[in-house]
Amino acid sequence: MLNSPLQAPPPVASGPIGVFDSGIGGLSILKALRQRMPQEDFVYISDQGHAPYGERGDEYVRDRSQVLTEALVGFGAKAVVVACNTATAAAIHELRQHWPQLPVIGVEPALKPAALQTRTGHVAVMATRGTLNSPKFKRLLAQQDPGLDIRCQPCDGLADAIEHLDDSRIAHLCRQYLAQTGPWTEGSSAPDTLVLGCTHYPLVLRLWLSELPPHVKVLDTGAPVAEQTYRRLVQSGQLREPTCAGSPAPTGQVSWFTTGEVEHLERAIRHWLPEAAGPCKPLPKR
Repeated sequence: MLNSPLQAPPPVASGPIGVFDSGIGGLSILKALRQRMPQEDFVYISDQGHAPYGERGDEYVRDRSQVLTEALVGFGAKAVVVACNTATAAAIHELRQHWPQLPVIGVEPALKPAALQTRTGHVAVMATRGTLNSPKFKRLLAQQDPGLDIRCQPCDGLADAIEHLDDSRIAHLCRQYLAQTGPWTEGSSAPDTLVLGCTHYPLVLRLWLSELPPHVKVLDTGAPVAEQTYRRLVQSGQLREPTCAGSPAPTGQVSWFTTGEVEHLERAIRHWLPEAAGPCKPLPKR
């Protein structure tokens, strides 16, 4: 449980941006962050030793989020991105209270953009049960136009299948959950916008697109989270100056840590984010 606020050394512009997730889903967020701020260094912690979060209770997820944020602060992080919808829903408020001097950026399903983009007024949301059952998501849902039809689909097992690179199971579950929220044919009563409400799900974006008709928009939160992180660092004067102006290629480094098997994370990085591949180190379980 979180107690009194913790004090950390003032972050400096040369420090890294910390990112954590229950596993490899945060790689989709990290990719967007590196595209928006290619000059920045990052520290990524994968809590694979305690995954998945989606079926865990809020108190458990809050405790893990505190442990990982504390580790990132110890690495000198100047900001922390909670690259997990479940952890954001369960812990973001407490983390911000506990580290008031630290920019803590979370993720949430893109309901607001979906409401603006849908033409039929029907939207589907794919997420974990932990996210869909959270008070934070329910508040977000209540803020939407009551005339908007939002079909929330808990995707049991999908994040785990992606975590283990189980292609056949991934394809089976994606098709199953699309079938349960469809039909996806063009028409006034069919959803025309799909919100990917778990950071694991955009890693298989090509599969979602291949299973959906071309008129359906698929939304995730990578780019908005990256933009929000950029704005927060600009506001605090902590954005690192680009080393090569105008260069789109990332020049910053990524340090990798996991509470699970090092080989598993390294294999996932090579599969999903090969341009940032590097050696991983174990983070002792706490």
